[in-house]
Amino acid sequence: MNLLAWIVLGLIAGAIAKAIDPAARGGGILSTLLLGIIGAFVGGTLANLLTAGGLALTASTLSLPGILIAVIGAVIAVFVWHRIRAAA
Repeated sequence: MNLLAWIVLGLIAGAIAKAIDPAARGGGILSTLLLGIIGAFVGGTLANLLTAGGLALTASTLSLPGILIAVIGAVIAVFVWHRIRAAA
């Protein structure tokens, strides 16, 4: 996937994940982008684990199912990030 598609997927997934999780406030466009890209990797890896049965670091693609997987991964990433920050 090219860089522009990563940026678009990251912005879409990060923005939707921040809208879903009310605790994910603050941060700008860069944090939303990074959250979405991390979510794409988390979601893609979990989807690969569930479908192929193997653990491989993959990312979702710029498609409707790919965006859904990236959003699920971004929500998981937001949840984990807030739990780490709360414990510190």
